[in-house]
Amino acid sequence: MKKIKVLITGGCGFVGTNLAIYLNKYFKIDCMDNLSRKGSRYNYDLLKSKKIKNHNFDITNYKKILSLPKYDLIIDCCAEAAIEVSKKDIDRVINTNLIGTLNLLKKAKKDKSKIIFLSSSRVYGIPKLNKLIKSKNIIKKLNVKKLINEKDDTSGPKSIYGLTKLSSEMFIEEFSYAFNLKYIINRCGVISGPLQFGKQDQGFVSLWIWRHINKKSLNYIGYGGHGNQVRDVLHIKDLCNLILIQIKKMNKINNKIFTVGGSLKSYTSLVELTKICQKITKNKILIGKSKTTSIYDIPYFITDNKLVKKTYNWTPKKNIYDVVKDTYKWIFQNKKKLIKYF
Repeated sequence: MKKIKVLITGGCGFVGTNLAIYLNKYFKIDCMDNLSRKGSRYNYDLLKSKKIKNHNFDITNYKKILSLPKYDLIIDCCAEAAIEVSKKDIDRVINTNLIGTLNLLKKAKKDKSKIIFLSSSRVYGIPKLNKLIKSKNIIKKLNVKKLINEKDDTSGPKSIYGLTKLSSEMFIEEFSYAFNLKYIINRCGVISGPLQFGKQDQGFVSLWIWRHINKKSLNYIGYGGHGNQVRDVLHIKDLCNLILIQIKKMNKINNKIFTVGGSLKSYTSLVELTKICQKITKNKILIGKSKTTSIYDIPYFITDNKLVKKTYNWTPKKNIYDVVKDTYKWIFQNKKKLIKYF
């Protein structure tokens, strides 16, 4: 039986590389990445060792994208994801996240390819999320009362990054309506696991682990500096498993949006994450307080996986302790190689 041909954009990033290696056992995988980020060269060499090809050019280069061979499926993982970057370099974020996705949609239209788009929990309006709690300074541990799902309100400010993700979703739906494009949109929250180096722009979980391994200080930032903000965290292997299921069932199940996250299986506050890191690394570090809250910060986000569970019989298998343990093991084993990327 002929293997499905899949293109993964952002293929030398954390999510893209994990997906490429995981899916390569089942499909013919190519990647596309401009190798602009520190660390992408490490992942490029890893993919090369697995005989996975990377097309080394930018997602904004439409002529180059048109020159690519035809793929049955495009998985769009490419994004400028750092929230603060989206505030400082608007053109870069819009060009990569929105124009880049539009280029892929035009390619998919031409070749009749399906698309799986990795969107973000950041599509939801910040003011509405902030109303989930009453106090601006979170002193006591938050109670888990409200899970965020596909039907929750996306109106209101959300960061330039979040806006590009929501705009991309709308273009995907429009291409589906106008040109019969088959798609799946996964609104992912925090994702973590092996191949995250511990750099600040890769997320707070691996940053916490890296700093504990190297006995470097950290700060609880915002909401009074108490460290009680809550996020769910999805293990990268759980995401890879879901996307494998989605690909296999995409002929029958498509044109849907899912919220995807660690949910109640895997969530943490910064304070609780610190305790887990201390237990696993056996190191304690100095943690200060910074009371100033970023306009883009939110106190709380836990994903409702009800629809994705009902549709695919999928739930995360890994909890927050598993996430930290697996990420720590990988970082610790590769620490000497990773130093040069900081």
